[in-house]
Amino acid sequence: MASTIKEKTKSKSSAKTKFSKETYLTWFESMLLMRRFEEKAGQLYGQQKIKGFCHLYIGQEACVSGAVSALKEGDKYITAYRDHAHPIALGSDPKKIMAELFAKETGISKGKGGSMHIFDKEHHFYGGHGIVGGQVPLGAGIAFAEKYSKTDNLCICYMGDGAVRQGAFHEALNLAMTWKLPVIFVIENNGYAMGTSVKRTSNVTDLYTLGESYDMPSEPVDAMSVEAVHESVEKAADRARKGDGPTLLEFRTYRYKGHSMSDPAKYRTKDEVESYKQKDPIEQVKQTLLDKKYASEDDIAEIESRVKDQVAECVKFAEESDFPSAEEAFKDVYAQGDYPYIKD
Repeated sequence: MASTIKEKTKSKSSAKTKFSKETYLTWFESMLLMRRFEEKAGQLYGQQKIKGFCHLYIGQEACVSGAVSALKEGDKYITAYRDHAHPIALGSDPKKIMAELFAKETGISKGKGGSMHIFDKEHHFYGGHGIVGGQVPLGAGIAFAEKYSKTDNLCICYMGDGAVRQGAFHEALNLAMTWKLPVIFVIENNGYAMGTSVKRTSNVTDLYTLGESYDMPSEPVDAMSVEAVHESVEKAADRARKGDGPTLLEFRTYRYKGHSMSDPAKYRTKDEVESYKQKDPIEQVKQTLLDKKYASEDDIAEIESRVKDQVAECVKFAEESDFPSAEEAFKDVYAQGDYPYIKD
């Protein structure tokens, strides 16, 4: 899916970005697949087919889809533990992602990572990290590697609004700006760090202003709009590829479900949730498709049917796959190498 997003997106930097029919269709199908995949994952979790932790991305799909369309092949992605949608947008096989949630050997992390630790090096997705804020210095490190290797690739590093309270966030921003690293830091501000609202954790509620402490270009983005996400990431990417360093983007988004499957989200009112659903990113793209006559209701129905079948295939694949053998637990623990000083 990701390569399709990249290939079909057409834009120009001299004026407001214009998007083609193919781009809107790709955005719609990509985000719809994320949504239906996550809805099914939530259902399967309730059936105890998926165990452990499970954090759903429902409502935040534009944060990924718009970024992937703005970036290019070779750019790197890293995020926290709400990580199912990112590899889906990048083109990872969703069957393998579902199998990973089932802890099956056919999973994308061989059944060892589960929901929180999905990796796909082939598609430049470097996790899936459970330590709050732990991925932020890693994202800066990946960007350092790209600069050191003299590529024109960058790293986009996602984090939640709670992660900005970690010292590692500030250390990473300081070094990234000092060394002019090609990294885009993205705060997915869905309003709540687990069950605690942003306004209860800090006097600074406009989180993008935290980047200004390091003279880093920073701005808020309406991340319920896939177009706005694309435009902001495109601008930040241009800056990074020119050697001008990092950007901090605050994606103002919303999750419709709780922090995890164990969270009933009673700290929010129904009116609050419904107000955000009125700005649903998928529905906005669907309406654009219809208004511009890029697609008919029948076309939309065909895409919805195709996505439904694809998710069903994911579940079937996961159900029919085997669990890893006991011996697999001892693999991938240490790197293989020749250590002459170690005696048998």
